Amino acid sequence: MTLPVPAPPTRWIESSALAGVWTREITLFRRYWLSTTFSSVVEPTIYLLAFGFGFGSLVSVVGGYKYIEFLGTGVVATAVLFSSAFAGMFTTFVRRVFQRSYDALLATPVDVHEVVLAEALWIAAKAGVYGCAPLLVAIGFGLDPAFGMLLVPFVGFLTGLGFALFGIWMSALVPSIDSFNYIVSAVLTPLFLVAGTFFPIDGLPSLAQGLAQLNPLYHCVELVRHASFGIEPLADLGHVGALLFFALVTGFFGIRRMQARLID
Repeated sequence: MTLPVPAPPTRWIESSALAGVWTREITLFRRYWLSTTFSSVVEPTIYLLAFGFGFGSLVSVVGGYKYIEFLGTGVVATAVLFSSAFAGMFTTFVRRVFQRSYDALLATPVDVHEVVLAEALWIAAKAGVYGCAPLLVAIGFGLDPAFGMLLVPFVGFLTGLGFALFGIWMSALVPSIDSFNYIVSAVLTPLFLVAGTFFPIDGLPSLAQGLAQLNPLYHCVELVRHASFGIEPLADLGHVGALLFFALVTGFFGIRRMQARLID
């Protein structure tokens, strides 16, 4: 008598599930890549050119760097934010509520946490690439290339992962798509302004400096600047740890909220 062979235990994350979601994402991206890339790259580049030539004509050196260098490395975080948090919020909300794409995905051997992780990883991969655009523009305007800049896509990926998961979490939290206005105005805009992108946080009040340390974008900016001007191992480990913690926290709450939304 032949005994039945037990099925192998399933893992919490199946690579085949992630690959399936990514295959769908790549197929869709081929159709709209131009418009997505345009908006994700051009807007931060406009910030770079406007502030670089505007304030740059009044302030030549900031934080020990030429202002165009200071700004060019800082705006990388802005490009990452725009291409990750907004995609996590709006794209995820539309697919869940209007297109019902996730209902179709969950009808296959894919779980909610795998959908969330695959979506976030895809958004983060794009953010890591888009974040390099302002840096390339800054190089064209005088920023000296450095070997450490090869780390910038990885910094953008890690930062984008946290903000993609944050966006997915918010997309499952808000009652309507109009509610994103509160998040953009009350959360993302302050993070964007107080990250050391346009001016060093050293000149802020001590309380504001302390709060800036909790800002994931600040850690992204610091990592990009160190990659461009000189790596500081101990400080950079702290910045990486902060970004990893941010991704873990937003991932935990994002998965929980999406499960509550998608699983009755």
